[in-house]
Amino acid sequence: HQWYWSYEYSDFNNVEFDSYMIPTNELENDGFRLLDVDNRIVLPMNSQIRILVTAADVIHSWTIPALGVKVDGTPGRFNQTNFFMNRPGLFYGQCSEICGANHSFMPI
Repeated sequence: HQWYWSYEYSDFNNVEFDSYMIPTNELENDGFRLLDVDNRIVLPMNSQIRILVTAADVIHSWTIPALGVKVDGTPGRFNQTNFFMNRPGLFYGQCSEICGANHSFMPI
């Protein structure tokens, strides 16, 4: 679990999926190196969003800078943050806590 994100949409019939970075050799021409993922998280517009974060291994930090969102994932505890999603777009983020050798390969 250390080098990818797992998501659960608890309000929508328990939709669950994992999200991995797309390797450079598999990127489309318009893809962003180290930032594109195979399964993007989709957030509803004009809604209050609550994110719960934990970790299974080491400390991580789920961050989307353009939305002003950052929450640490700590093994053994849940941390949460809330924000209002008021603009459409495709936003990129990464783990922002140095978590090991492949830290820079954990985009959101």
